[in-house]
Amino acid sequence: MDRLTLRLQLLAPFGSPLLGDMLFGQLCWALRNRHGETHLQALLEGYTAGRPFAVVADALPDGWLPRPALPLSLFPELPEADRKQIKKRVWLPLAALERPLPDWLESCRSDADLLAAEDHSKADAHGKPEAKSLSMLHPQPHNSINRATGTTGRGDFAPYTLMQQWFADGVTLSLRIVFDAERISSEALTELFADIGAVGFGRDASIGLGKFAVEPLEAEPWPGQTNANACLTLAPCAPQGRGFDAQRSFYEVFTRFGRHGDMAVHQGNPFKTPVLLVRGGALLTPAETPDVPFVGQGLGGDGRLSKVISGTVQQGYAPFVALHLPKEVAA
Repeated sequence: MDRLTLRLQLLAPFGSPLLGDMLFGQLCWALRNRHGETHLQALLEGYTAGRPFAVVADALPDGWLPRPALPLSLFPELPEADRKQIKKRVWLPLAALERPLPDWLESCRSDADLLAAEDHSKADAHGKPEAKSLSMLHPQPHNSINRATGTTGRGDFAPYTLMQQWFADGVTLSLRIVFDAERISSEALTELFADIGAVGFGRDASIGLGKFAVEPLEAEPWPGQTNANACLTLAPCAPQGRGFDAQRSFYEVFTRFGRHGDMAVHQGNPFKTPVLLVRGGALLTPAETPDVPFVGQGLGGDGRLSKVISGTVQQGYAPFVALHLPKEVAA
């Protein structure tokens, strides 16, 4: 499979995090809307049998990877930093891959550190408050509106708030994708993600959230280490039953309560069956080095993931960065 890196220029706040499995779901809708249902179904053939046409990573800050989900006890102590500060160091610079894994914690940085390094923290000409982090959550007030009258209705004033993720001015994100070049081209993928950025990604895209512009970076080298024996995942994935060494695999689990998007929200039940995934940044040790640039499995396709669209699939795959995990590291 081939590799593609896209740079996202963020144009609006976001209602949903830019996670790989969610981006893949919207990629499928973009494919359907541009090329039709038949084309999408042809690309999804074999998806749950280990033959995905594309696997999408989380959108990450340029030049950075998620810190591996290793216990802090496996790293040397940092006397100048307290535990709270260390836990905030969630970003690993690509340059750290030139050093052995135990030295990485010292190189890791927090959202605030990345912001300072990129000099995005100054207030803009409109007096916007100075950013203190790469991204921040802000509450946005809402209220239910009667679409027939254009008002809340008598006695129906019920305000509520939803959180929005605001990125600092000038922040760009890298989106890594592995894809089957015999089934879809890098140009087509770039075009489809440009469609997503124009329409808006995730929650509240219909009111302006989630917009971005796309710039392809096909020459961007894929990071990794020589003598690799482990996989650092770049998106949520489903590694269950895939033969990973339980004593040398480290991850954080969560439940994805998925929802249909686009036109499927009008088909009676937008909610999907919950699935158990591990977050991006998992460090998984396989029995043998994978011969494909992704790990995990495709979920669904058998009617169990959705009650309204029986062929619904969930990206349980994740692109990975090949790393060398020292033999003495074990759970």
